[in-house]
Amino acid sequence: MDRIGNGLVVGDMKVFTGTLVHSTEEQPMAILENMAIGVCNGKIEFVASATDLEALKCERGISDDSIIALTSSQFLMPGLVDAHLHAPQFPNNGIHLDLPLLEWLQNFTFPTEAKFADVKFARAVYAKAVDRVLRCGTTTASYFASMHLEATKILSDIILERGQRALVGKVNMMVNCPDYYRELSVEDSLKKTEEFILYVRSLKSPLVQPIVTPRFAPTCPRDQLERLGQLAAKHQCHIQSHLCESRAEKAWVKDLFPGTKNYAEVYDSTGLLTEKTVMAHCVYLDDDEVALVRRGGTGVAHCPNSNLSLRSGICNVKRLLKEGLKVGLGTDCSGGFSASILDSLRQAVLVSKALSSMSDSTHLTLEESFRLATLGGAKVLHMSDRIGNFEPGKEFDALLVDVEAKGTPLDIFPEDTTEEKIQKFLYNGDDRNILQVFVAGRKVVDQMM
Repeated sequence: MDRIGNGLVVGDMKVFTGTLVHSTEEQPMAILENMAIGVCNGKIEFVASATDLEALKCERGISDDSIIALTSSQFLMPGLVDAHLHAPQFPNNGIHLDLPLLEWLQNFTFPTEAKFADVKFARAVYAKAVDRVLRCGTTTASYFASMHLEATKILSDIILERGQRALVGKVNMMVNCPDYYRELSVEDSLKKTEEFILYVRSLKSPLVQPIVTPRFAPTCPRDQLERLGQLAAKHQCHIQSHLCESRAEKAWVKDLFPGTKNYAEVYDSTGLLTEKTVMAHCVYLDDDEVALVRRGGTGVAHCPNSNLSLRSGICNVKRLLKEGLKVGLGTDCSGGFSASILDSLRQAVLVSKALSSMSDSTHLTLEESFRLATLGGAKVLHMSDRIGNFEPGKEFDALLVDVEAKGTPLDIFPEDTTEEKIQKFLYNGDDRNILQVFVAGRKVVDQMM
């Protein structure tokens, strides 16, 4: 058998043997030791005990050189899903986080995003952003771009070149934003958004899809929201926006849409709450709004780093899950300062523990947060039929992790169990522990070369 060798070539059967960890409906984190997972044409063909490997080799004609044996310090896990991030904000990651949301947008975010009118600037930033996100193990991401059509096309092209799975949205906004950074009219907004949808569809990639992206209700008048909802329905597109991120934002929406009962109803009444919709944050959903989001089948992208960094609030994820909402994780770069969903996973646990300490309620466990980062995110993006765990028939989006890779933050000891090694990675590991990243069976990151 080869040690982890030449990687996976789509069309060839490859079999990884060793430890797998993933989530199911029944188990937030299932650790499967001494397993064999077979991958062909980018999809998972089988998951079986490694003790059955000889029989599988005969049955399926698997050669010895197709078998890749993981070491005791290595495991495979599903690729991470980032349900909410802003690609044009990457120049601001880790800076300018002393203001609350609305002031932060006006003073730092809008000026940075306006620079993407320059396609050369856009190409340079987007290449760095996508490379960073992939190295962090995010195999699937839902990207906000800027309002610029050509720059957003460039983002789609770069994602396709790098081999990531993604939803990409041209931002729509025309009111309550700077004169230098706004769309001219609803017609202009719709025309360019539809052109972008058709452009992405012309790429004919199963990995990169368009997503209709009104920035949030305060920047979009009702007729723009309605027309965007109609456009999404026409092209059967995903939709993404922001909902109930901060108290000030929620109060502002109440003033801007006086005939509407609450923030969620603004989106619901304009056709934007669907089963293919992702709403970021949802920190301040009241009970009626929870019911609306649940009825629409809409997913929630929980962004704990951003919520803390911008002092927006603390989202009670356990409540949303108990109410039957689909919840995944987002980095919300640059409101969140880290591009890694591992950071979001950890922050989600800590935020939930902080809430539980004040109310004596149960908190989100590490295992539950792991599920949010993988299968939960797949559900939020309406992709759980294809990705999110290692069920046979799904596409092989996976990370090969080594907890003893050189130069990483982990200290592993002989007495550590497999479960403890995985916990150490989830709490302390980083991109240096992620040796290889696979999307639909294609190796898109390889730190072993």
